[in-house]
Amino acid sequence: MVSRFANWYMHSRLILLVPAVMILIAAVMAGIARLGIPVPLQASVLAGVHGPLMVCAFFGTVISLERAVALGRLWVYLAPAVCAAGGVVLLAGFPTEWAASLFVCGSAVLVAASIEVIRRQLAAHTVTLLLAAACWLAGNVAWAYGAGSALPVAAWLGFLVITIAGERLELTRLLPRKRAALPMFVLAVSVVSAGCLMSFYVPDVGNRVFGLGLLFLALWLVQYDIARHNVRQSGLTRFIAVCLLSGYGWLALGGVLAALGGLQAGVPWRDAALHAVGLGFVVAMVFGHAPIILPAVAGVRIAYHPAMYLPLALLHLSLAVRVASFPPALNGLHAASGVANAIALAVFGVVIGSRVSRGGARPARSPDRRQGAAVSRSK
Repeated sequence: MVSRFANWYMHSRLILLVPAVMILIAAVMAGIARLGIPVPLQASVLAGVHGPLMVCAFFGTVISLERAVALGRLWVYLAPAVCAAGGVVLLAGFPTEWAASLFVCGSAVLVAASIEVIRRQLAAHTVTLLLAAACWLAGNVAWAYGAGSALPVAAWLGFLVITIAGERLELTRLLPRKRAALPMFVLAVSVVSAGCLMSFYVPDVGNRVFGLGLLFLALWLVQYDIARHNVRQSGLTRFIAVCLLSGYGWLALGGVLAALGGLQAGVPWRDAALHAVGLGFVVAMVFGHAPIILPAVAGVRIAYHPAMYLPLALLHLSLAVRVASFPPALNGLHAASGVANAIALAVFGVVIGSRVSRGGARPARSPDRRQGAAVSRSK
């Protein structure tokens, strides 16, 4: 009976990952369509909801699923299920209001799940994760009430950035850190959150404040994240650190561009600002954490291989060309680099897929945690 329940439990996770992968593929194709490159008709129709597909449908599903696995409570799985359903609604061409309502429900469940996490463990990083979920909920509510998909951009990006920051903050507990580190983190996240909130009422000012917060947070991560120590290691530990540190560089650039008005519609460097954060930072974090998260969520083993650096290098090189080649509307190189971004994602999927094997053993402990403990002991 226990074995049967365990199999059902694992299969339920995999069932939620299937639509997430489909949504990711559709979102990438929609992004290519936005570059003016011919794609299948259905993908071109989705070009206008590329952002919601990526943030709310794909990342909303994946982040909520990870939270559900961590909590081990059945009701929390409602969040990824509803978010995946919202993505399917968008793919099917139903009114965006329907999808927005589903995303509101999914993010509300994630907020409730984050409160449950705090109830179990009150700490700075768990409060940070709640704040991230609240940003996502606020953005989804604004979109559901007809604000358009441009207004919640800061809140949606804030959801992703603050979530990652909260996860990284947890790992800094493994290192001796200066007394000012936590207050500085709180200040940085507060500025990011304030920018998210202000963007609903005074978009130009709010987006600029949001950008300053991103820059501040990037500098904090470079200074205090355990990746600074792990980059001197080898194997998977070093790969994760390289992903993290390179991502922090893009986060800083995205913050500067946003502070210069880059999130406002019509600004020539808007695409650069959005994708410096969304691709350079967030996707680099995905590349780095996938070998750890997938075993926990899907019950598989992923063996490290140096080939993992190939898609990471392609991502950063193509994004550098994309950011440098504006205004986008007048530059064919911009479109080509956008396609190269998509190819980087596909190559990463192939590399990870080739390194997957089924295994009943528990996933290995995070290299960050192992190395952090070692660094802490050495000091």
